[in-house]
Amino acid sequence: MTTVRRHLARGAAALAAAAVLCVTAVPAVASAAPAAPASPADEGVPAGPPAELPDGMYGTTDPTYDGVWRQSLAMLAQRAVNVMPADSAVNWLLGQQCDSGAFPAYRPDPTKPCDATTVVDTNSTAAAVQILAALTTYPDAMNNGMSWLASVQNKDGGWGYSAGAPSDANSTGLVIGALAAGGAPVDKRLSTQGRSPYQALNSFAIPCDAREGGGAFAYQPDKSGKLLPNADATAAGLLGGIGKRMVTTGVEPGPGPVCQDLHPLTPERAARNGASYLVKALAETGHLDQPPMPGAADSAPLPDHGNTADAVVALTTAGYGKQAVAPMKWLERNSAAWAKENGPAAYAQLIFAAHTTGTDPRKFGGTDLVKALNATGPAPKWIGPKPLTTAEQQKVLAEQKAEKHSMSGNLWTMGIGAFFALVVCALFVVRAKRRRA
Repeated sequence: MTTVRRHLARGAAALAAAAVLCVTAVPAVASAAPAAPASPADEGVPAGPPAELPDGMYGTTDPTYDGVWRQSLAMLAQRAVNVMPADSAVNWLLGQQCDSGAFPAYRPDPTKPCDATTVVDTNSTAAAVQILAALTTYPDAMNNGMSWLASVQNKDGGWGYSAGAPSDANSTGLVIGALAAGGAPVDKRLSTQGRSPYQALNSFAIPCDAREGGGAFAYQPDKSGKLLPNADATAAGLLGGIGKRMVTTGVEPGPGPVCQDLHPLTPERAARNGASYLVKALAETGHLDQPPMPGAADSAPLPDHGNTADAVVALTTAGYGKQAVAPMKWLERNSAAWAKENGPAAYAQLIFAAHTTGTDPRKFGGTDLVKALNATGPAPKWIGPKPLTTAEQQKVLAEQKAEKHSMSGNLWTMGIGAFFALVVCALFVVRAKRRRA
């Protein structure tokens, strides 16, 4: 799952650029920074000014750049742990959708129709589509969102942050997850030039024999066309490359990932190469790093909680759960304060990681993530029984297997007993007939 991270400053710049595009109605290509944008849940992002939030919203900070994003992730996380979001939360999200099917980051007055000045984006729309798919009761809204995403697919098969912007690995991976959640065959979602989303994703994959970052994904090529490794983009590329959404389940772990250059490069191979890069990046400290904020006195890299959580989801989903154990334990020990500071989307990312690995999110390093997330928004409509962890599921399956084996043995014993009883009865009948004869 990948989550797409946008630093608020970068998000503001992207939205402003997109607004110019919308006002002039010219489908120009927007410029984008070569580094991956970060989600509002990232560390070191100053919170926006407090806003008078409408009923049904999650979080307390200014929703200008992340309203739909954090709303969608919060409700996705709730559904993952068998919590039904409040009707007001769902209604707020539905009210943000434009008639075109697209979602903006935030629409202050949903009673006003969207127009050329309404800045919509692929990330907010893809996140909203995923929760609408999970809720299952809003097919029209979901399909409209998917239709809009299809309409803004770039010629190379991918998606940028906004319509007309160059494709990037994060947005492309996120939209792949939305299409998969909505039941669309991703490999058949071809652009006007006949290119698939997977082909676009592969274009950001760095060859294994590269001097730097072999196996990783780049967010976008830099100005010279060079691909630079980016952990955020790699987690997105891994999850998107295997066609998964943000909320997913782990698979039986196997051998560790190995980077291999294939010609042609398949989406799965590119994804597994990305896994090999992430495993190496996580090996030393158990977490990924982010560069310090510009102008910061301390130039040392900072732990990147959000990307580490996404890496755990991606690795476990791809069958590399053993390699995700150490970073998962690091998150349990070190992420409580980060999540509390950054709010709903941060709690959601941790719940996604817990859900994928079979960790109990209600006992996450001493924090009840579910309770904490619920407290950031309207009271849930209902809270269902706690889903079983992976260990609990395995215990239940073992008990069922033993019970089935025991029952089979009992039935076999009863069958043999019945057979001998019939034989004895038959002998009595034969003897009785002989005596009468």
